Amino acid sequence: MASAPLIDSHCHLNYEGLVERQQDVLANARAAGVTGFLNISTREREWRDIVGLAEQESDVWATVGIHPHEADKHADLGRQVLRDATDNPRVIGIGESGLDYYYDKSDRQVQRDLFRMHIGVARETGLPIVIHTRDAEEDTVAILREEMEEGAFPALIHCFTASAAFGRAVLDLGLTISLSGIVTFKNARELQEFAKEVPGDRLLVETDSPFLAPVPHRGKTCEPAFVRNTLEFVADLRGETSEDLAAGTSRNFFNLFTKAKAPA
Repeated sequence: MASAPLIDSHCHLNYEGLVERQQDVLANARAAGVTGFLNISTREREWRDIVGLAEQESDVWATVGIHPHEADKHADLGRQVLRDATDNPRVIGIGESGLDYYYDKSDRQVQRDLFRMHIGVARETGLPIVIHTRDAEEDTVAILREEMEEGAFPALIHCFTASAAFGRAVLDLGLTISLSGIVTFKNARELQEFAKEVPGDRLLVETDSPFLAPVPHRGKTCEPAFVRNTLEFVADLRGETSEDLAAGTSRNFFNLFTKAKAPA
């Protein structure tokens, strides 16, 4: 019997540490049973290469968007520029976008304005927005609530590390939550407890590679192949089999990212 599909719902295949050996990285992951990759953009100059890889590899998809760290450099990015970049059929999501008040690499108001612009394009196109949030729970929830009142849009919180209260608030708004290798860390007890709460139809897994390698790979450059370690850890936490969780998270991915095509 074939193994259930397993999707790495957030990776940066064009980042240093992976891009130099991109084909080997993909081969390693496929050998580990990974059947799909969502390659995430963080700045406009990446879009061509990220979309280009998705055009070359049938199991790789792309997003277009601006990370909050890059907001100041893209303060004048026109809404239509982002909208036009979504027209490629290999682009299945917007982002990553959001708010990061931990590093404060960009002006907070610029971050908020750009986040709202991304949400508007997500609403207009129907493509999910992939949200980064760190030390910005209050503003993130406030913006999401306000924008949902203007019209619903699909969205997920990637690499969830926030409080359980924040998690429950975004689940109430209809968002999906994605867990990274951080959930496997010994000091992630609160996150591990919350992972048990997430409804099965709102859960994804990811690597955020080349960052955040899960146990037992901590200290190494993270690769999409390692998503299996995160999946197995979360399955054990939730009292599920890895096969069932892989099937469920894969199904959730294709339900959310409706432009992607599930493997036959």
